[in-house]
Amino acid sequence: MADQRIENFAKLLVRYSIYAQKGETIGVEGPDTTAPLMEAVYEELLRAGAFPVIRMSPVGLTEIFMKNGQDLHFDQLPKFERAYAKAVDGTIRVMGSNNTRALSGTDPTRMARFAKTRKPVRKILLAKKWSLTLFPTQAYAQDAEMSLREFEDFVYRANLLHLEDPVAAWQAEERKQKNLISKLRNADEIRIVGPGTDLKMSVKGRTFIPSVATHNVPSGEIFTGPVENSAEGTIRYDFPVCEGGREIDGIRLVFKKGLVVEATAEKNQDYLRKMLDMDPGAKRLGELGIGTNYDIQRFIKNILFDEKIGGTIHLALGESYAETGGKNKSALHWDMIKDLRQDGALYVDGKLFQKNGKFV
Repeated sequence: MADQRIENFAKLLVRYSIYAQKGETIGVEGPDTTAPLMEAVYEELLRAGAFPVIRMSPVGLTEIFMKNGQDLHFDQLPKFERAYAKAVDGTIRVMGSNNTRALSGTDPTRMARFAKTRKPVRKILLAKKWSLTLFPTQAYAQDAEMSLREFEDFVYRANLLHLEDPVAAWQAEERKQKNLISKLRNADEIRIVGPGTDLKMSVKGRTFIPSVATHNVPSGEIFTGPVENSAEGTIRYDFPVCEGGREIDGIRLVFKKGLVVEATAEKNQDYLRKMLDMDPGAKRLGELGIGTNYDIQRFIKNILFDEKIGGTIHLALGESYAETGGKNKSALHWDMIKDLRQDGALYVDGKLFQKNGKFV
């Protein structure tokens, strides 16, 4: 029996997130574990008059690539990848891991090299219409400490797919976010305060952007790019960074003149430091995000959802988003989450903006 929420999911991605138009070529990427959603997206793209290009691969190929790839595979960009990026009008990428620890034994320097090599293609694709989402699998459910059915309900609710008209719901969310952004217009100093944390940065001249299911799906944040040399102070993150099959936990960063001068972690500290040494921009902030999705209230070890938790903020080390006015360049973009729901506060130009996860 078909799950109506999957059909609603496909309609949200095709009709709203990338607003596919007749005659456009839309790339759809994901592992074979995402087949039910990929098929629904394929059908909806055909209904929209678009040309779907499906790139669905066996779920284990990334692990095989990381283990067996030669130097040229990590340091050279295949002609096809650049041609593909230029040819498509937009992309939908669906994550669907069946083992979120599959890459835990991979040499992090290989992953860093691959990220650097793919940066030109990533730049082309991010300049076009794109959306990134997740299809529920047993692996994600286990990370979240839920049954698969519970996790499915969690994912669909976070995307507002339980509602009769998800698009209208996201449009209403956009109005709420724009109201918050209006209060941040002409802001200069942002101060984040909480346990182990007192960090200041400038957002002067930068633009806050609403996130309402047009790129990340689910969405629920407003974000900007901090002034690159402005971060001063210390932050201790409350949740681990889950990246490359690893958990980097107990992260503490000290900033001076915008640069990370101390980086420690209780778990996988060496991996953290290797990523920060990726390139000169990796030790500077590329993003400040404020979570606004109060339908997400628990940490599930997946940044697509966790950074949207209502009552949290996240700071990304590395690449800025150009539309915010951010100028930092890096092959890295690592989001790290600070929970402000207990004994946390956010100040804008010295005035309280959020207390214990609630806007004032």
